[in-house]
Amino acid sequence: MSESVASTVTDVTDKVVDTITDNDLTNGVLHAGNWVADNHDLLIQYGVNIISALLILFVGNLITKGIANGVAKVLRKKEMDEAVVEFLHSLVRYLLFVIVLIAALGRVGVQTASVVAVIGAAGLAVGLALQGSLSNFAAGVLIVAFRPFKSGDFVEVGGVSGLVEAIQVFSTILKTTDNKMVVVPNSSVIGGPITNYSRHKTRRIDYVIGVSYKADLKKTKEVLERVVAAEPRVLHDIEVTVGVVALADSSVNFVVRPWVNTEDYWPVYFDMLQAIKEELDKEGIEIPFPQMDVHLNKLEG
Repeated sequence: MSESVASTVTDVTDKVVDTITDNDLTNGVLHAGNWVADNHDLLIQYGVNIISALLILFVGNLITKGIANGVAKVLRKKEMDEAVVEFLHSLVRYLLFVIVLIAALGRVGVQTASVVAVIGAAGLAVGLALQGSLSNFAAGVLIVAFRPFKSGDFVEVGGVSGLVEAIQVFSTILKTTDNKMVVVPNSSVIGGPITNYSRHKTRRIDYVIGVSYKADLKKTKEVLERVVAAEPRVLHDIEVTVGVVALADSSVNFVVRPWVNTEDYWPVYFDMLQAIKEELDKEGIEIPFPQMDVHLNKLEG
């Protein structure tokens, strides 16, 4: 008897639960359906706005790239320096993309005035946090404005020497003589001395040649002048300086200062230095090693 009652109670309980569950599920579905029906137009509008915003971002990004590339193309036709072209190309693209982003946000209902205010406030906060980046940007503008160097120049900036490959918004890209890329922050470029080895068409080579105190100085000078005269890449229309510059500890030092075209600097430097050593050896003129004379005095006691 008890088992029959228990079985009956269980069956009734399961039916009640199923009924409640079915009713809740049905009510939930009906409620969602009613909400969708009531807000049908609103959902369509939001969907259209979101799709429009995505299209604005996509198309705007393409247009931004096209305009930036067009600006770069026009600047290149005017034979503007490639480093300046790269800088202006990046700047135009970033500015236009910000405008596209604001337009896309405005399409989805975001108040653009508020966005601009937020961007301004965020920019101030980020600016305070990233003062170094802003100084690099300002330095980049100064480099482009005053042009202490151009793309392809061999320079020494921020303690690094190399060919200028590009001037970017925040940094300058150099390629060293051993083919390494070095990224120098623009603030470091402006904040220190800038040595541009390519600015002028000619450069002077400075040699310091030490000979023995026993050497014939007149003969030594004649040998050095002969080596310079025999080098065809030396600019002989510019006066060459050859003379005694110092009476050093172990040698008498001559300076040899010929002028050459900038592109010939290193080839002439190496070739003439070898020629000077060979000619001095032929003439028996010694290039001494550093030496020190020690005198011993005997004490009588």
